[in-house]
Parts: sequence; C-alpha cells; structure tokens
Amino acid sequence: MIKIGDRIWLEPLDGSTRQYQSKMLSVADGVIHISYPVDEQSGKTVYLLNGMQFKASFIGRDGALYMFDTEVKGEMRDPSPMVILTYPGDKYVTRIQRRRYVRVKAKVDAAVHPLNGEFAPFVTMTIDISAGGAALLIPPTHAPLLQPGKAVELWLVLPMRSGEYYYVKTKAKLVRIVTDEHGIAKMSVEFTDLLPQDRVQLIRYSFEQQLDEKKRENEENK
Repeated sequence: MIKIGDRIWLEPLDGSTRQYQSKMLSVADGVIHISYPVDEQSGKTVYLLNGMQFKASFIGRDGALYMFDTEVKGEMRDPSPMVILTYPGDKYVTRIQRRRYVRVKAKVDAAVHPLNGEFAPFVTMTIDISAGGAALLIPPTHAPLLQPGKAVELWLVLPMRSGEYYYVKTKAKLVRIVTDEHGIAKMSVEFTDLLPQDRVQLIRYSFEQQLDEKKRENEENK
C-alpha cells in the first residue's frame, strides 16, 4: 500500500501541533525506513528519539488519505541516514479520504481572476472547500457577470495546522450560482487543472478541519 518515494507526514501523539514531513525510503518486515523528517513550520531537520509515537499519514495512488500509528525504533546510517518506524501492516492502515473528496466548512481567503478580462478581479472567501472544488461568496457587483460554465483562475490561501500558509493556484469552472433569502450570492466551482501537490495539500487541509471540528464537538460534550 505505502510505496517507496511516497511523502509521509508525522503528527506527534503528545498533543503537539507540530507536523513533520518525510519520504519513504524502504519497507521491511514490520518497519519502514524514512528520510530524516523536516518540521513544516520551521523548515529544519528534526531528530527523533526512540519510543516517540506519531500518527503517520500518506496519500495513496487513488488520491485517498491513509493513516496509521507508529513509533520510532531507531536509525540507520548505511547506505544513507534514515529513521526506522514501526509499520503495522496494510491491514491496520485506515483509509480516511474517499475517492469523492470530503467537503468541509471553511473560511479560506480567495482571489478570483478572469481568463479573458470579462470582469475585474476580486477577493473573497470560501464557505466550504474540498480537494475537488469550493463554494465562494460573490460581490453583488460581480454576480451578473458570472455564469455557470465560465472558467476562471482561482487563488486560495490555506492556513495549515503547522502555522504555515500554502498557496494554491488553479483554473476552475463555475458549476452553479445561487442567491439566498438575504440577497447574498454564492458560487460553486470545480477545480479543473489542480496540480497533484496542491490536491495533496487540500486533502490535508480538509482532514485537519475535520479533526478540529471533532475536537470542538468533544469539548462541547464534556
């Protein structure tokens, strides 16, 4: 399931909000070998101690997000520096994201640009978002100029849990436009030429929002 060369993310199970990124180097019996991880917030290499526990995740070939629990077992220097992590086996890897991307409520800063000068660019924010598309608010001045089927260029700013901001640029197709009872116009768009690395980050962002929502619900139910 997990392949050599896959990116892998590690989230500490001690409650820390840090997130580390690494790369799969090899798979052995009950363990995996990864490159020394990098802290996504500081960009610095992280040295892990034996016994440290993490929630590991990676993106499968089907575009789904997979997760498993792991523990640091040691390190190797030959043939190259690498960290040894426990791997429970494919049977115990949890598939989080289905092929049809999960949409989450999120206010993400966005900028909409025309492809052929049909309207003035405008800034807005999303209402919800997924790795396949989003719903955005439309200024009243622009609502009459936007029609289903029109293609636009869309910029998104994703505030990741690590504290960094990830910038996504993609073309998008307007799917539908609706106006609610308060006269607020909203448009749904489908991403049409999203780069693989941008889709990975959108999947990660959506998953992080799901985790935060579950955390808030648990706190409210205490």
